[in-house]
This record gives sequence, structure tokens and C-alpha cells, in this order.
Amino acid sequence: MSHSETEFLRLIDENKGIIVKASRMYMDDHEGRQDLYQEIVYQLWKSYPSFKQQSKFSTWMYRVALNTAMVFLKKEKKHRVYDMLEERHDFPEETYNSDKDEQLKIFYQAVHRLNGVEKALIFLFLEGQSHREIAAHLGISEVNARVKLNRTKERIQQIIKKYHYEF
Repeated sequence: MSHSETEFLRLIDENKGIIVKASRMYMDDHEGRQDLYQEIVYQLWKSYPSFKQQSKFSTWMYRVALNTAMVFLKKEKKHRVYDMLEERHDFPEETYNSDKDEQLKIFYQAVHRLNGVEKALIFLFLEGQSHREIAAHLGISEVNARVKLNRTKERIQQIIKKYHYEF
């Protein structure tokens, strides 16, 4: 293995939480999440030679992960004919024991009904990114990021209320 391959694998391992969270945010089933995880790693590897040390690896990784997830989601939606708003997802490979786990399950069910950009906003927000950082990742103004994020949070609450989910 070359030095760059070893370095790449180390960086992926250190930051794999980003890929796991992006996969969970964009895909609602275990197999889809695994496929998206692999696709993100592949896209990161493919574009790794172009990674310039000007930004942190994690910052670059967010950008690649979100772009890959949005493209992947569009492809998946073309393959899936059903309307996600009418479908209830139970995540059979996961078990939810506590109230907090149940709340998380409901939250992700609501998030899966968002569009790609809304998912990116919530993902970056949950990752602790500032409005300025979110704006930079998505190529929008800081004010626009704040407004879109607030609207997306409200949309999640509306979805939860609409489906009578209670926290």
C-alpha cells in the first residue's frame, strides 16, 4: 500500500462518523445506507488526488459526502416507484428500546420525507456546523442558510404533527 492509500484509509477511519450519518440521513433502509456508504467512500477515493490541503479533510469530506448523497438519492428515487409519504418505514434491522431511541426513529422518519438540500441542512446542523459553515458547504449566503434551516426545522415539526408522532 502506498503512503497516500494508508493516509486516505486513516482519514476515512477518523471521520467515518460523517459517512455513517450522511448515509442514515439520506437512506431509510439498511441496504440503501450500506450502498450509499460505499458510494461515498468510492467518490472520496476517486477525488482524493484533487484534495488540496487548503481546507480540513473533514470539511472536504462533508462536501463530497453531501454531493454524493444527493446524486445517489436522485438515482434511488428513479428506481423506487412508491410514494415515500404514504410508506411507513420500520427499520427492521434496528431495535428501539428507550423513549429516546423511539424519538430518534420518528425524527429520521420525518427527515426521510425532506428533499436533498433540506437533508443537507439538517445533517450539517446536527454536525454542529455554524450558519457560516453551512452556507459555505452549500454555496449559499449565511442569511439564506439561516432562513432555510429554520424553515426545514419547521417542516420536520409539521411532518411529525401530520403523522401524529408525539415526542
